[in-house]
Amino acid sequence: MLMSTQASRIAHQLLDARACVQMMPPISDNTELSVEDAYDVVRRMIDIRTAQGETMVGRKIGFANPRVAARYGRREPIAGPIWTPLFDATVRYAEDNRGLQSLDGAVQPRIGPELVFSLGQTPPEDATLEQLAECIEWMAHAFEIVVCPFPGWRFDLADAIAAYSFHGSLIVGEPKVLSSATRRNLGSVLANASLSMSCGDELRSAGFGNEVLGSPLHALLHLHRMLHGQNQFPPLQAGEVIATGAWTDCCPVKPGDTWTSAFSGVVLPGLTVSFV
Repeated sequence: MLMSTQASRIAHQLLDARACVQMMPPISDNTELSVEDAYDVVRRMIDIRTAQGETMVGRKIGFANPRVAARYGRREPIAGPIWTPLFDATVRYAEDNRGLQSLDGAVQPRIGPELVFSLGQTPPEDATLEQLAECIEWMAHAFEIVVCPFPGWRFDLADAIAAYSFHGSLIVGEPKVLSSATRRNLGSVLANASLSMSCGDELRSAGFGNEVLGSPLHALLHLHRMLHGQNQFPPLQAGEVIATGAWTDCCPVKPGDTWTSAFSGVVLPGLTVSFV
């Protein structure tokens, strides 16, 4: 187990690498790092960023698609999911489902399509899937820009957790407020939905909602239960925004690209984001 001073040192190293737009060796190259140790680093990161004036606004689930997660990992395939906090400094809302995003300071950036939930109520500790759906105020499509400080995107699971789950920024589209009828069927509707993502005129990836731990709603339930086993973190609260996991593998992105997305099987508009 890491000492608190070690966890703080690693947190500062990772935050400094991001601020200086530098790559670094995976933490596990030089330090024996367990999953529990990595979440201790995350706890220190929350404290540091909060002290710097940022506000935690939600959580992001990473590696929620087992098919995609298995493609990563140096010594063994990644077995997710994992999570990291979201702060106001990295969450943006696109106007008319169109956005312009700078890649300045982004190390090895990639883009992934997400479904985002906003919680209107705090879920009960033992919430069922149906009760959790009742706590959701709205949902929206989003693009997440992920960044990685480790050369070649090579890392172990604990490295990924400690490195803020590679979150760079989240561009959220038009929110869709959920009706009671939509909440009752939300899990099955999202499980049967599909999404495609294109760069210019070229289709780059496609995926289904059921690949995200059964559905994005199931992913949210998994996060809810995970947090109740991690006493160092607060449980989900009303007002939080939750990015439930990428539907496809994340694709490299560069300045000059324009990415678009489209849904089938669920009434959600796609997004168009251009990068500079």
